[in-house]
Amino acid sequence: MFIVVLGIFFGSLLLGAPIAFVLSLTGISHLAFMSPEYFAVIPQRMFAGINITSLTCIPFFIVAGELMNGGGVTRKLLDFVKEIVGCIRGGLAYCTIFTAALLSAILGSSNAVASILCNVMIPDMEKSGYEKEFSGGLIAAAGMLGPIIPPSTTFVYYSVLTGCSVKMLFLAGILPGILIAVAYCAVVRMYVRKHQLPKVFDRISGKRLLKAFVEAIPALLVPVVIVGGVLAGIFTPTESGAVACVIALIAGIMYRSLTFREIPQMLLRAAKSSASIMFIIACGNIMGWSMAVDGIPTMIQEAILSLTDNYYLVIALMLVILVIVGCLMEATAAMLIFSTVFLGLATAIGMDTLHFGLIFCLMLVLALVTPPVGMTLFVTANVAGLDVRSISKAIIPFVLGAFIVIAALAYLPDVALFLPRVFLGYTG
Repeated sequence: MFIVVLGIFFGSLLLGAPIAFVLSLTGISHLAFMSPEYFAVIPQRMFAGINITSLTCIPFFIVAGELMNGGGVTRKLLDFVKEIVGCIRGGLAYCTIFTAALLSAILGSSNAVASILCNVMIPDMEKSGYEKEFSGGLIAAAGMLGPIIPPSTTFVYYSVLTGCSVKMLFLAGILPGILIAVAYCAVVRMYVRKHQLPKVFDRISGKRLLKAFVEAIPALLVPVVIVGGVLAGIFTPTESGAVACVIALIAGIMYRSLTFREIPQMLLRAAKSSASIMFIIACGNIMGWSMAVDGIPTMIQEAILSLTDNYYLVIALMLVILVIVGCLMEATAAMLIFSTVFLGLATAIGMDTLHFGLIFCLMLVLALVTPPVGMTLFVTANVAGLDVRSISKAIIPFVLGAFIVIAALAYLPDVALFLPRVFLGYTG
């Protein structure tokens, strides 16, 4: 039975079926093999998967992204960062990474960050001599920072599935996001030296920098308010999403680049994006529930532990499996299916649950930019007008850099959990 279900899953996946269809078909087929009586519960399980208050932050963050992009907030952030790093050779590439980090602290979405940067950075980078494929690969990789640096929809969803503290996850995600950005800078440095790319400015102008900073203040307030408010306990992640929308709207009005005529279309695009995410979650809940009913998570856990119970080997095995999963499956679906499996495995070997949650989420975020099914790769290729294969080749050095950082953090829990322990008193 299980072999047939696996065949249905991978067969439909390889045929290019939408991920929601793959998850629902696999889950329904699995339930049919066990007992047709389970069919009556399917609508209830789908609704239960999305009837969670914490998930309402996702559409809020998507709306905030639309308002920022249409309101000129992104351009002001970009101009400010450009004034800081523009005097460095290859400044546009570094500017892309640092701007992505700032946008990540507002949007929490890799696709939103990547699509915004494609529109504003690729034309400038092409004029400065950057290969379009490299620019696309860099932007797709930079988009990975979106679900890592808080607020993160990935951390929110993991918290919903496992009960892990979202505040702890948010704080734990800051340092990995910074380290991955540093790894990207190292890759950019090698590329810049090879191609002798130019500076944006010959030197820093204090007058220009001050002007750019003043103009960027409304935009910079967004991540400060969101992240600071959540970590200080002033409001929940859901409330932070609503606050982000309000601040983004006010900033757009202040910059005089947002018209009320455009808002309905922005809301419509946000609604479509939110609906697609929620539908994937609902369909994925069918498959996740069918696996739980059949006891598959326990079976997988016992199978791995029968091979080895060594702490370091099990972590290495989990990383390898998650790399393979990332190459074949969309991140949200993977989280639905494997969170229970690997959380039980991590608990069995004595791995701290927050540490595991951080590493697990980071690996699934890496899946967003991992060929051949990395969602952010397709978004970037579509927006930039590039072939997915060319972006896939260009992004490999960035993926390797990010993986090295994540693997190091997997074996260094004191580093990974440094911020939660210092600022929130985490004792795990």
